[in-house]
Amino acid sequence: MALSEPRPTRQNPMRGRVARNGDTQASLGNIANIITVARILLAPVFVWLLLADGGEQGILRYVAAGLFVLAIVTDSVDGLLARRQNLVTDFGKLVDPIADKVLIGGALIALSILGELWWIWTILILVREVGITIYRFIALRDRVIAASIWGKLKTVVQAVAISVALVPFWTIFGDWVHGVNIVLMSLAVLLTVGSGIEYLVQAYRAGRPTR
Repeated sequence: MALSEPRPTRQNPMRGRVARNGDTQASLGNIANIITVARILLAPVFVWLLLADGGEQGILRYVAAGLFVLAIVTDSVDGLLARRQNLVTDFGKLVDPIADKVLIGGALIALSILGELWWIWTILILVREVGITIYRFIALRDRVIAASIWGKLKTVVQAVAISVALVPFWTIFGDWVHGVNIVLMSLAVLLTVGSGIEYLVQAYRAGRPTR
């Protein structure tokens, strides 16, 4: 009678390094992942504050804008920590882009509900972001398409455009600020759609067999 092979012991994903650098297992609850999850949790709070203000540009509007800026800054912080401290995990790779989409999408939808952003712009950006994210997870599981300079620039312009739209600068500097908002958001839409098309072209080329 053959002896059964011992079952491999399953490691607790929460065990491991939380913040320090090293080559051992990184905890699922490491500092980079905590910041990423916190960004997701901040999104509904920010949206609620923005809608509760109802376009009155009161204290809730400024708090909402501050939370958005804080949350969007953490997008760079968690990635930097994960790479520098060797805390990259599969969970982080999955959740980080989702956190960005939740934050950006929530801001765009709330601004459109308040009548401060055309719904067509919100729809164009959301269709691109959600569509590319789903495509990346389903169709490109066996290969990675590196983010292009246009994709990175798109993310920066989106963050700047939404931040400027959230803070009611027009109450301080005048209505000409609305023109600045339109220019920035138009640029964000163009870069979002254009970088999405470029990404699909790169994915198509990467999937073709070499001759």
